[in-house]
Amino acid sequence: MNARKTMKQFYTETEVAHALCISLEALHELLDKHVFDLDNPRPDVLEFTHAELLLLSVWAEPERACNVITMPGKDQIFI
Repeated sequence: MNARKTMKQFYTETEVAHALCISLEALHELLDKHVFDLDNPRPDVLEFTHAELLLLSVWAEPERACNVITMPGKDQIFI
């Protein structure tokens, strides 16, 4: 008998917003703030992995961010 719950491979935007207890609009704001910009716009349809859900949960609750090492923002990355 396996007591572990199977993780889904991908989560929809609606599932992620529900899991984070935020609205779909708030999820889009997080994504636009941290991931997408004018040169790389947010696609119409997105799917997320479990790891991405974890990262989004940190962004959705900034007070928890003190437990995470801050990465440079997208505007601070030089290639």
